[in-house]
Amino acid sequence: MREYKFLLRIVTITLILLISYAGHATAFDLDMTVEDDIRKNYDSSKLIKDTNTEDLELIPDLPEKLKNETVVKPVSNITPAKVLTTGSIKIPKGTSFEVVNIGKISDWQTKGSVVKFKTTSTVNKRKYTIPVSTVFMGEVIESHQPQISCNGGLVVIRIKSMVYKGESVPLNAYVTRANGKIIFFNDIKGERTYLKTLWKKGNWGRSMFNKMMTLTVNLGGEGSTILLAPFPFLYGTLCFGANTLISPITAFFNKGGHVSINSGSNFKIKLLEDSYIGGCGKTQN
Repeated sequence: MREYKFLLRIVTITLILLISYAGHATAFDLDMTVEDDIRKNYDSSKLIKDTNTEDLELIPDLPEKLKNETVVKPVSNITPAKVLTTGSIKIPKGTSFEVVNIGKISDWQTKGSVVKFKTTSTVNKRKYTIPVSTVFMGEVIESHQPQISCNGGLVVIRIKSMVYKGESVPLNAYVTRANGKIIFFNDIKGERTYLKTLWKKGNWGRSMFNKMMTLTVNLGGEGSTILLAPFPFLYGTLCFGANTLISPITAFFNKGGHVSINSGSNFKIKLLEDSYIGGCGKTQN
């Protein structure tokens, strides 16, 4: 009985030793597997040699496979902020200003000539004030002198800027009234003289007819010359008719009037687009 128990203990101890040995061997294999994987993916020469030193070397880069999985792609659909360069106070389009011209304006001025105006009184609005004598800068964009067919001269002026508090403010404006005359399509035109010239060209025919009519009456009053009375009348009528037919043609080859506006004349200018004064750029997302 004792021998049986002793044998049983020996078998039990042997089994425990075998199980323990097998566990260590498995653990050793697992450790070796992990170590082999590290050797494949990392350069062991770049690992930190002394963890107690202050100047630590950089950890080696991750393998390409891991890099591709961990890199965060930049977001490309973000719209950058837009910068608005307009000022903070708006003068809306359609706003008009009463001004006078500085210097004479005429159709002798060529394209590109500078034209100046200034306000005659202070313009007070809720959000802004334009002081008296504020200068508006204009430019002649088209001009010509009187032409045949009794067509007058032409000057077209575009207002380009305003000097506000020492700074040039861009404008897009045109002239709507010049020297008390309403201006259509920004065209300052000289007088078209066709009708006036036509009337002048007909003066000779009317004068001749009146003379012959007077002579006819005088001849008719005398009994001895009654037979001659119709001839002066017919001659006067013929001259008047011929002159009436020819005068429209001769008038066509005459020129119209010049554009000539003295300094200090009244003008009205009107904004074609919104304008901005008194501010700096703003940012809009």
